[in-house]
Amino acid sequence: MTDGVLLRETLRETDLDTYSCIIMDEAHERSLHTDVLFGILKKVVARRRDFRLIVTSATLNADKFSAFFGSVPVFIIPGRTFPVEVLYSKTPVDDYVEAVVKQALAIHLGHPAGDILVFLTGQEEIEAACGAIAERLRQLDEQGSAPPMSILPIYSQLPSDLQAKIFQAAPEGVRKCVVSTNIAETSLTLDGILYVVDSGMCKLKVFNPRMGMDALQVFPCSRAAVDQRKGRAGRTGPGICYRLFTEAAFKHEMLQNTLPEIQRTNLGNVVLLLKSLNVDNLLDFDFMDPPPVENLLNSMFQLWVLGALDGLGALTALGAKMVEFPVDPPLAKMLLVGEQLGCSNEIVTAVAMLSVPSPFFRPKDREEASDAAREKFFVPESDHLTLLNVYTQWKNNGYRGDWCNTHYLHAKGLRKAREVRSQLLDIMKQQRVQLRFAGHDWDVARQAICSAYFHNAARLKGIGEYVNCRSGMPCHLHPSSALYGLGYTPDYIVYHELVMTSKEYMQCVTAVEPVWLAEQGPMFFTIKESRRGGEERKRQKREESQPPVGVAATGAAPEEGRRESGGRSSLGLAGASAAPRRRQEAGKPRAPPRRFGL
Repeated sequence: MTDGVLLRETLRETDLDTYSCIIMDEAHERSLHTDVLFGILKKVVARRRDFRLIVTSATLNADKFSAFFGSVPVFIIPGRTFPVEVLYSKTPVDDYVEAVVKQALAIHLGHPAGDILVFLTGQEEIEAACGAIAERLRQLDEQGSAPPMSILPIYSQLPSDLQAKIFQAAPEGVRKCVVSTNIAETSLTLDGILYVVDSGMCKLKVFNPRMGMDALQVFPCSRAAVDQRKGRAGRTGPGICYRLFTEAAFKHEMLQNTLPEIQRTNLGNVVLLLKSLNVDNLLDFDFMDPPPVENLLNSMFQLWVLGALDGLGALTALGAKMVEFPVDPPLAKMLLVGEQLGCSNEIVTAVAMLSVPSPFFRPKDREEASDAAREKFFVPESDHLTLLNVYTQWKNNGYRGDWCNTHYLHAKGLRKAREVRSQLLDIMKQQRVQLRFAGHDWDVARQAICSAYFHNAARLKGIGEYVNCRSGMPCHLHPSSALYGLGYTPDYIVYHELVMTSKEYMQCVTAVEPVWLAEQGPMFFTIKESRRGGEERKRQKREESQPPVGVAATGAAPEEGRRESGGRSSLGLAGASAAPRRRQEAGKPRAPPRRFGL
């Protein structure tokens, strides 16, 4: 099972009584769920004498883990890998993508048979490198000096049938060159790899709690990660690892281990889970590497905004229901509000689609055709409803895989979304959350989305540019969004998260009505009436408070005289003296005009 599934098990059984032994592999990756499990399992080991915990990894900082669990014994098991020769770059490289291309071609033209594994950071770099290698091979082939080579990319957004090609044996006399992200570090094992070309870079998502923004940036790998990559070359025979960075950079500039995910991510889900396990003071929880206090406080604030925590930081009844759903807290609240608004069927489908990678596939040589196919699914007001529309159309077409291929959709991702949806329906049944259908009125679904993400509201500033209503942070619509390139842009929107790539792009955007923001987030938003509307209402109140004509005859004459001298009508401000208008003092600036609207 995954670490996330085991973490959900701790909600039902604090001491994990149904398990007598647990082995946690690849512990050096330090994922978010793994770090929380370490803290929970440490207490389980202390309470249960019959329980055994084994932590394994090829590149583990064994002393640190041993000290964390109370000086437990460390066993070093010799590996069965072949020796790998490591060759460093003599000087730092300026363009590691270009260096990767040159090194792969040099291996292909000048070294014995054996497949090549190249490590790069993301899809864009991988496609650029594959194109450059293929183009230069074609030029060499025209001169009759290049042996054949099969170039195979591998990244998460690639369709499963193309991903499977990397496991197939190459034809006789053809060398295989696999260009991969860090997915091939540990998750995949490829036979026949004798040469590894390591760029020494990887992409990490880092969360900034002050701005509420995730930045997906390229960072140098840790020493543990590059050692893991080196090991890929020694699985089937002696290999060579080419590192496109200097030995000095490896020894003095790279971190020993990758920064744990718990120190660079949003902790909303973790805080909600720990609160449900009766951990009152999160600062006292036994983390191996404690997260920044600012991250914890920011996550608690977000949960209070959603109504999952009360003013004292304790779990509310709504929070106890939210924790049962294995999704982010805002998505869990969206499901529960969807029942109240009568659209839980549509919301559970949208949440399932958001729990898997994007279903849209954009092949490099068919961008225009795939973009045209994507636009057919667009719902102009919402990216969430666009995903709902994709699933609905797939369902209407019998969940067919060939239909997905025709419309440039990932059939594997949609099947996964269908599984997630069925699991969420089972949890809803256990929690007695009714399944209600909204029919064709999808506006209530937008209202449910607003109830979960009103804290990420933004208002229009320019064409395609928004500013966050709370922080004033600039936000931009992503070109792949359904709202991008419309004939109009809505005044107010909500979004899931802000991701910094080349700009501050919003992920999953939905247009909302300003009244919904005031209803769902009264701690942030109120509706202000315009000045004319406010004066009209005051005038009506004054008219209602005036006595009828002729009722109070005594003493009316002096009052009338005062009204006439003040130049006021009997339906105006009764008894108010007309104060002379003050002249603007020299050098004193005028008061700024009032701002109206939301």
